[in-house]
Formats: sequence, structure tokens, C-alpha cells
Amino acid sequence: MARVCHFTGKKTRSGNTVARRGKAKYLGGVGRKTTGITKRKFKPNVQRVRAVVDGKVCRIKISTKAIKMGFLVKPQARNYAAADASAAQVN
Repeated sequence: MARVCHFTGKKTRSGNTVARRGKAKYLGGVGRKTTGITKRKFKPNVQRVRAVVDGKVCRIKISTKAIKMGFLVKPQARNYAAADASAAQVN
């Protein structure tokens, strides 16, 4: 499954790293020179979480920005102690 946010659509983007040498003009140098350009990737901070989507609990990939914005609806926490107690009463 791809690294894509379920709500915002954020995904991996490409860009460049630029290696430079020299001293900036405003610092008294002759200027910065580019010595190399390399491709790189910008990856979103995507988390795999359990969420309620269309009334069903499922695992989705969601960016942390979408979590902070409140798009994530967490499922209700289960109470295992109550389930064990009811099972003991049946037996």
C-alpha cells in the first residue's frame, strides 16, 4: 500500500538537494557556487491507525497533520473486564 494520507492525499514528493561552496556576497565573498544537484524525496509523516470510516472500524494511513486537524475518529475502547465477567456468569 502506498504512503498516501487517506484524508488529505499527501504523498511522497520529489525535489533536489543543492550542494554549494563559497562565501555569500553579503558576507564579503564573491558569491555561492553550485557544485552538485542530487535528487531526493520528501516523505509525509503518515501513520497507520485504527479509525471509524463509514461506521466501520478499519486500519488507514493518515498524516499527522490530518490527525491534528481532527479528521481522525478513533473507535470506542473495549472493556474486556466486563466481557470476562459476563462470560463467567454464563458458565
